[in-house]
Amino acid sequence: MSVTKKNIESAALRLSGVAKKTPLQKSARLSKKYDATIYLKREDLQEVRSFKIRGAYNKMSSLSKAEKQKGIVCASAGNHAQGVAWSCNALKIHGTIFMPTVTPNQKIDKVKQFGDGFVEIKLVGSTFDDASIASRIFEKKTGAIYVHPFNDPLTIAGQGTVGKEIVDQVGEKIAYVFACIGGGGLISGVSTFLKNVNEDIKVIGVEPEGASCMHESLKQNKIITLKKIDTFVDGAAVATPGDLTFEIVKKNVDDVLRVPEGKDCITMIELYQNEGIVAEPAGALSVAALDDMAEQIKGKTVVCILSGGNNDILRYPEIMEKSLVYQGRKHYFLIEFAQKPGQLKRMLDEALGPNDDIVRFEYMKKTNKEKAPALVGFELRSKEDLKPLMNRMDAIELKYTKLSEKDMLYQYLV
Repeated sequence: MSVTKKNIESAALRLSGVAKKTPLQKSARLSKKYDATIYLKREDLQEVRSFKIRGAYNKMSSLSKAEKQKGIVCASAGNHAQGVAWSCNALKIHGTIFMPTVTPNQKIDKVKQFGDGFVEIKLVGSTFDDASIASRIFEKKTGAIYVHPFNDPLTIAGQGTVGKEIVDQVGEKIAYVFACIGGGGLISGVSTFLKNVNEDIKVIGVEPEGASCMHESLKQNKIITLKKIDTFVDGAAVATPGDLTFEIVKKNVDDVLRVPEGKDCITMIELYQNEGIVAEPAGALSVAALDDMAEQIKGKTVVCILSGGNNDILRYPEIMEKSLVYQGRKHYFLIEFAQKPGQLKRMLDEALGPNDDIVRFEYMKKTNKEKAPALVGFELRSKEDLKPLMNRMDAIELKYTKLSEKDMLYQYLV
């Protein structure tokens, strides 16, 4: 079964009264910044706080009575699980959901809440792909119907209703639509609809730099499985794209951009501070990519699909940390101090700049050695303040080592 505009229109009818027709919110801040008309498609306002309810319900409501009685199984990094759990409850279907062990507790608790006794959660492996393998084994053992998060025509058609709503809300004057890519279900459905309405609409996919399986697959013109992925952007942390989504993206998507995780964190913070929007890492990707297309989108009508808002508040310290490191404003050093009075005071008086702040200091005198290292974290007003800081430390003959991303201690800290 292929995915067509007609399939998506049928899905829209099936989802009537189930999925919200989410608002298209014009952002005055972003429109001014990019000299364009920027809209945010607020899929974070769905009941399950992401677009995933669309594909999950469209797939599950299409099952026969016999298939529903077998129960369903799926794998998810979080949002698909919530869409499936909500649909299990609504359709009275029993489901088993496999999720990575690194899934934020906020998402796990929500899955339980939406399932309301109709779902069982199994935490397996550290990535979506690990959970997917386990779910496929379960499928073979039990005969449960598999509800794929992205590589299924009915799932894709459900996600494509986001594109239909965008056209209904904005009309054909849209020039660009930005959407995140995990496995590719959302952008496959949206691009299918948009390109059938107006093939001149540019559809731009966005992946996290640490999990850019679609970008790499397109580059090599074959499906690639990444050997290692960064799971920070959990909603898009997929190592292998679907074969169906790969073909659709290759045909319909004009470009796939990669966004560093730190830049994504900056966008999440800006959305919260300026628009009051709580976006999850995957949800902010579409907005984070605008800088890369600033010249092309100038004067154009642009839609960024804000795909989800399931973000655990406990992650914000990590988000702040990653944003500061990406901006070059936070740095860690191992500094060797002579074990005698006044050494720290000298660093504070003579090395620390007027806008520099010490945000971490770990030191303990354990022996009678003449010298010992301290772990010091500096937060700077701008990245340009780093070199002057190091020059001042050199001037007072402080012996230090600046930690880099390759150092195990740095990875522990950040």
